[in-house]
Amino acid sequence: QVQLVESGGGLVQAGDSLRLSCAASGGTFSRYNLGWFRQAPGKERECLAAITWSGGNTYYADSVKGRFTISRDNAKNTVYLQMNSLKPEDTGVYYCAADAVLLGPRMGDDWGQGTQVTVSS
Repeated sequence: QVQLVESGGGLVQAGDSLRLSCAASGGTFSRYNLGWFRQAPGKERECLAAITWSGGNTYYADSVKGRFTISRDNAKNTVYLQMNSLKPEDTGVYYCAADAVLLGPRMGDDWGQGTQVTVSS
């Protein structure tokens, strides 16, 4: 089991960029696949991006391809989500997830508490 803490959320304007961070502790970080999910008001939680333990493979939802980039630094036990060209529809609570096996929408052995991102038009 790994503990996850997200940071970096906030209020930005459409077109701006934002970088989220998720720091992990309590487990062997480098053995976990990691992902970023978003839950918008009134909608189900959606997997936006995920990265394998080695960083060799990634997954992106169509809604963020070309705008968001996931990366990880195993030396710092941290995974990042660089978000560019933000849109109002990117508004939501962003969660970090870890999984020992799965990569993508079905992953999620462990979850962070979430960080709010609000994009104004």
